[in-house]
Amino acid sequence: MTGAQVNVPSSAPGSAPALRRLPSEPDAGVEATLAAVLADVLRRDQVAVDSDFFRDLGADSLVMAHFCARVRKHSGLPPVSMRDVYAHGTVRDLARALAPRTPAPEPAHPRPAPSTEATAAASGRSAYVLCGVAQLLAFLLYSCVIAFAGVRGYTWISAGSGVLDVYLRSVVFGGVAFLGLCAVPVLAKWVLIGRWKPRRIRIWSPAYFRLWVVRTLVRSDPLVLFAGSPLYTFYLRALGARIGAGVAVFSRHVPLCTDLLSLGDFSVIRKDCYFTGYRARGGVIETGPVMLGKSAVVAEASVLDIGTSLGDNALLAHASALHSGQAVPATEHWHGSPARRADGHYPVVEAASCGPLRRSLHSVTQLLVALLVYLPLAVGGVGLLLAEAPQLSAVLEPGPSVLTTWVFYRDALLISFVLLFAVLPLGFLVLATLPRLLARMLVPGRVYPLYGFHYGVLRAVTLLTNRPFLTRLFGDSSAVVAYLRLLGYDLSRVEQTGSNFGTEVKHEAPCLSAVGTGTMVADGLSVNNAEYSSTSFRVSRTAIGARNFLGNRIAYPSQGRTGDNCLLATKVMVPVDGKIREDVGLLGSPSFEIPRSVQRDNDVAVIRTGDEFRAGLAAKNRHNAATMGLYLLVRWGYAFLVTLVVSASAELYTSTGAVAVALGNALLLLISTAYFVLVERAVTFFHPPAPLFCSIYDPRFWRRERFWKVPSELFLKAFDGTPFKGLIWRALGVRIGRQVFDDGCYLTERTMVTLGDGCTLNAGSVVQCHSQEDGAFKSDRSHLGDGCTLGVGAFVHYGVAIGDGAVLAPDSFLMKGESVPANDLWGGNPAHQLARDTAGREEATR
Repeated sequence: MTGAQVNVPSSAPGSAPALRRLPSEPDAGVEATLAAVLADVLRRDQVAVDSDFFRDLGADSLVMAHFCARVRKHSGLPPVSMRDVYAHGTVRDLARALAPRTPAPEPAHPRPAPSTEATAAASGRSAYVLCGVAQLLAFLLYSCVIAFAGVRGYTWISAGSGVLDVYLRSVVFGGVAFLGLCAVPVLAKWVLIGRWKPRRIRIWSPAYFRLWVVRTLVRSDPLVLFAGSPLYTFYLRALGARIGAGVAVFSRHVPLCTDLLSLGDFSVIRKDCYFTGYRARGGVIETGPVMLGKSAVVAEASVLDIGTSLGDNALLAHASALHSGQAVPATEHWHGSPARRADGHYPVVEAASCGPLRRSLHSVTQLLVALLVYLPLAVGGVGLLLAEAPQLSAVLEPGPSVLTTWVFYRDALLISFVLLFAVLPLGFLVLATLPRLLARMLVPGRVYPLYGFHYGVLRAVTLLTNRPFLTRLFGDSSAVVAYLRLLGYDLSRVEQTGSNFGTEVKHEAPCLSAVGTGTMVADGLSVNNAEYSSTSFRVSRTAIGARNFLGNRIAYPSQGRTGDNCLLATKVMVPVDGKIREDVGLLGSPSFEIPRSVQRDNDVAVIRTGDEFRAGLAAKNRHNAATMGLYLLVRWGYAFLVTLVVSASAELYTSTGAVAVALGNALLLLISTAYFVLVERAVTFFHPPAPLFCSIYDPRFWRRERFWKVPSELFLKAFDGTPFKGLIWRALGVRIGRQVFDDGCYLTERTMVTLGDGCTLNAGSVVQCHSQEDGAFKSDRSHLGDGCTLGVGAFVHYGVAIGDGAVLAPDSFLMKGESVPANDLWGGNPAHQLARDTAGREEATR
């Protein structure tokens, strides 16, 4: 990120870690060479060695990233990272830091071990094609099973006489279906895999196909919806995980290699954490153990790579990561990516009384509500729709096809309109009243036991107020302020910019969320109002200061120690101890202080007063209103298509039976994919995303916002881990090579990304070809060479070039403008070069 230079001592909380060397004088030759390289990057004749990079020379992080890349290519200079640049703000200070010095004693705690490199020959094209065919057949087979079971159940329920009989039949069928959907993934895991062991599986091989089948089923199990409940840990035990008493897991990122997962008594894993027990790298899947000791805590948005562990009573802070080989000793608190020992105090929740009886009663209550309320409503919903829509029910009657009459299409269009638009006013009424009434029952700061009445209240508030459809509809527009206030956010005196919040904002308790005047927030903000232990929770007011800018993917804790006029960079770890940070920027995990702003961004920054501003905001509002209308229109069209597919399947059912329903399920996925691919191509047809540097009041930026809002990416999840994902990326405009493995990556601007042959993209990884800092928007292309790997949760910014065979470690943040040399291993937040492991490799399982 960019801004006015502020340096802090390395001993200050949240500052960059000091180099483990004793001070020395700068080498005159290194100093002169660094100054010459920087002058060339800045396009100046010369630069003073004591001029501050940001305050005096007007550089920003993109310019300094180019400087670091140029230095790395210089044979006479040691490598320089962005962390070095921010920690040593002049050429003289940087040369002094790079000069040869006497090493200081190594720290007492273990050094992080870098992730090991996977080297294996890529699977051939025949294996790639055969795997895709097998995955398609498996999907069709599963669709047939679901269709046959659903049709039999619906026929049996329809035969009931009277409301009570139909309800009881719905309960019985719903219970059997729920039990089957829960049991099939567990049975498939034990039949196809047995016990998971540390091994290497070649991607696209028969062994990988079995892994994909199990992974797909395990993640689609209904019990995943019970994350945070004892039912969820029961599910993980059934899959082979070694889970002690009183364990609580709140993350919905389901672990796959459960036999390699060990969670000690009363350990807790909070929301948005990755601990899957496997990773994809260099053409293979590597599996390995993840172990937590008794009462260990993994805080929000953290990543546990394979081969990692936490000892008894150990703690890993939020937005942190353990790389392969790292082990947190008992009772220690670690933070950062990769994690290291932290000196400060990390707040935890006091324990409460939460015994086996309370956990059992909570689980039984959840099951009864699901079986007696939710499932009968879902099963009976189809019958109710047919009963209230005679034209739709006519498709099941013998006789001439109603699909050939225009009346049917008119009514289908009307029904889809009612289902989409009539629900919105009712939803607003519920959101404006019920969550606020429920939130009054929660006292901030009070510790409550888990799985009681108050926990149910918090869960209800969280589920009701986190509606991605509405957040995406109103985000990136002036309307999002009114929407968040409706939910209960305290937004003080709003300085409207038309981009106060992005399209992805989530929380636990909106009535305890506060954002100061003049603050702007990019996508991916998670306001963490609730803190959990394995037996208790508490809610707290989470307040973000005034005149802040928050970048992407930030988990903001209730104890966040940031005040006014702060810039929080993408994926930053918000500090929870030490002084209140104000008038600075924060970057990295653990975070350190950087400049708040520089002249380059001020040239296009938002001026929030005057006639020019009001005219620009009014024009942006008009454009955003049209975008929101287009968003709703596209969803209406999709609802209409779904209605047609379901109706066609129902009519064909009268002649071909359940096969028609199965084919309808498969056709629905195909039509959904084709529909949203065409929508995206239409949105970008006249104005495809391209490199851009402008104000948020530039029409080119508004068109980019339309591109982010109107299309949908949800359908892509169904293709993760299959060859079809690459075909869809290509249809969306990605310049993508052959046999790319994508296990759940997200590309924000598809036409601006190049992926080389054989790239490996792990779950939760992101390639984002833009950034917005206050009122300045910047974007550029990013290129990944052949055989690159992006680790789990890795984030790649814009203007990046990654060389062939390079690896980005889990949870890394590769900053804008960086250039990663071929075959290098990089990691950390911000990412820098890591040492390679030269240990030998065993052959991947074929």
